[in-house]
Amino acid sequence: MVLKVYGPGTAASRRVLLCLVEKDIPFEIVPVDLVKGEHKSPEFLKLQPFGVLPVIQDGDFTLFESRAIMRYYAEKYKDQGTNLLGKTIEERGTVEQWLEVEAQNYFPPVYNLAVHIMFHSIVGIQPDSKVIEESEQKLAKVLDIYEERLSKSKYLAGDFVSLADLSHVPFAQFLVNDMGKEYMIRNRKHVSAWWDDISSRPSWKKVLQLG
Repeated sequence: MVLKVYGPGTAASRRVLLCLVEKDIPFEIVPVDLVKGEHKSPEFLKLQPFGVLPVIQDGDFTLFESRAIMRYYAEKYKDQGTNLLGKTIEERGTVEQWLEVEAQNYFPPVYNLAVHIMFHSIVGIQPDSKVIEESEQKLAKVLDIYEERLSKSKYLAGDFVSLADLSHVPFAQFLVNDMGKEYMIRNRKHVSAWWDDISSRPSWKKVLQLG
């Protein structure tokens, strides 16, 4: 039975798809129309009680939360495709550390920027300039720490690409291409080189083609 991924081209869904492509795992995308509210339908809420994308169905197994899905498949197929967890327990711990950094420090400000710069204008809501300014300041501090880290290793967890790097890609894509904030990446030499590396991977190009 082919793995099913519920969700359109949301950032969180793309995070999952990027992992699956890197791991050479076949999958089928099941469209969910957010505009029509299909993610809040009784049928969908049986899969994801919070009504949030993405969700996967792998036979009788259902799982939601994008980072949990990434961890699950990176572990389940650790000997297939790209090793995204490291080869030692220390490397695995470092991957988990930077995954937590992404979720707790990088994601909140970049998400706020995306909401107020990209999405509010789409639905006709006035962006909050104070939130934008504060979020940019918080993100700048995070990226300064990344700059220091990436001056010592090619990727966040070491000299191998991992889930920690891939988890950043979808929202960094928004930052660079859709928010007019590319300078936040480009003004930091090592962050810029890291972004060029991870965003040019064939797996990410394939995910973008999927929509």
